Amino acid sequence: MDRARTPRRSRSGRIRLWSSAVTAALALSLTTAQQASAADINNARNAGFEAGLANWTCSAGSGTTVSSPVHGGSAALRATPAGQDNARCTQTVAVRPNSTYTLSAWVQGGYAYLGATGTGTTDVSTWTPDSTSWKQLSTTFTTGSATTSVTVYTHGWYGQQPYHVDDVSVFGPDGGGGGDPDPVVPATPTGLTVASTTASSVSLRWNTVSGATGYSVYRNGTKVTAVTGTTATVTGLAPSTSYSFQVTATNAAGESPRSTAVTGTTTTNPGGGTGVPRHALTGYWQNFNNGAAVQRLSDVQAQYDIIAVAFADATATPGAVTFNLDSAGLGGYTVDQFKADIRAKQAAGKKVIISVGGELGTVRVNDSASATNFADSVYALMQEYGFDGVDIDLENGLNATYMSQALRSLSAKAGPSMVLTMAPQTIDMQSTSGAYFQTALNVKDILTVVNMQYYNSGSMLGCDGKVYSQGSVDFLTALACIQLEGGLAPSQVGIGTPASTRAAGSGYVSPTVVNNALDCLTRGTNCGSFKPSRTYPDLRGAMTWSTNWDATAGNAWSGAVGPHVHGLP
Repeated sequence: MDRARTPRRSRSGRIRLWSSAVTAALALSLTTAQQASAADINNARNAGFEAGLANWTCSAGSGTTVSSPVHGGSAALRATPAGQDNARCTQTVAVRPNSTYTLSAWVQGGYAYLGATGTGTTDVSTWTPDSTSWKQLSTTFTTGSATTSVTVYTHGWYGQQPYHVDDVSVFGPDGGGGGDPDPVVPATPTGLTVASTTASSVSLRWNTVSGATGYSVYRNGTKVTAVTGTTATVTGLAPSTSYSFQVTATNAAGESPRSTAVTGTTTTNPGGGTGVPRHALTGYWQNFNNGAAVQRLSDVQAQYDIIAVAFADATATPGAVTFNLDSAGLGGYTVDQFKADIRAKQAAGKKVIISVGGELGTVRVNDSASATNFADSVYALMQEYGFDGVDIDLENGLNATYMSQALRSLSAKAGPSMVLTMAPQTIDMQSTSGAYFQTALNVKDILTVVNMQYYNSGSMLGCDGKVYSQGSVDFLTALACIQLEGGLAPSQVGIGTPASTRAAGSGYVSPTVVNNALDCLTRGTNCGSFKPSRTYPDLRGAMTWSTNWDATAGNAWSGAVGPHVHGLP
């Protein structure tokens, strides 16, 4: 159709009438839509228990508020089931009919249930068994056509442990009963102080900020961690170095300005073992004859800075050890000569320690009594023979809690000069959650060095998540990286390899490979395909099994690795 022939006036009149009607309808439609989609809110009152138990009712007086643990803010609900009471805590919440709501809460502790009744449709609930950390429970419900309020509840279970609840939410259309006020950006934290330092960490604490659900910690202007409490430990720092720290408070509304800065300076010498060289060579001395060269302590090569006497023997008393010199197997070596040789080595600047465990070691420290027995018996050996400390070489498992307790008790007796070394297998140090790794981290402030055994293990994961096989520089560096980035100071990490092909079932590498690995980690040179993201010039050094096998092979290992270790930066 030719548009020019359309009657112009009649067409424009129809358009004006249609336009007016549409405008009115659209305005009505927009008004209706705005009313129907009012902003959703959290309809629960005192959802974080910051006002005690206001708006909540708990059965049989089972509920109270606590300041720890909390998920957000400064308080949480703790409810304790007792007898026939399941510690049910409820709140009546105003809601809108024919509306959908998301009910959620954070819970921790014993069995915890969350639910809603009186919905007018299908009542809902959800639950979780014991949880050692905060866990969010969540479910949804839809209200009936005449429902204007629902009852939300939490409860535990009969005979179970207390449970904790925080940050409850009934999220959906505003029911008219109000909710907690919208959060505002919290105030700047005050009272930031340095609580303690080690050679690789600084611990901080500060005052609680009202309304904060978390805190961010900044080191030299860069955010390094976020926590929910008012303490934090920043790790991975360099020894003898000063750092500037600030902290901010956060919640759903945003982040506060940064606090006044404080300076934390790491210590020089991590762990124990006063007098151990910055870069040290460790060697195990065999108190038995297994075909390797028989040595007296006086025969141990001069390159070794720490000599671990292998091994202490278990006794019938749980956790206790003793030492029995194999005089017959060592060609008539007497106890008096042994003690004199210890003193001579110490006079030459060496440390002589007693090693506990080995491949067949059966020392068990699994409770407080055996921990005490261990500490008392090792200290008695230190007093009798003059040992400078102890080496933990338990290859058949250990209990991190009680071994840590035993070592701290021993350190309290022996003093800060005690040398504490460990020789875990590669599998023991694959993750910080492992018992051996946990023990090392638990006693980090008194730990001298961990000399992991890079042998008899097969392929293992490196810190980059790739699999590496024994016999390469990559195997040594990529696995050492796990410890170096997992919380140990570089001065607490050493590389343990066999002294010869006869010293272990597998995993022998030439001294050149050991030296290349040391260079890669400390200088960033002579690496294989794996190259760490940074260097660790304070790496402690290397270890071998054993001084005897080293002697059998013409001292090739200590003759090459020893000078290299002592020449590290």
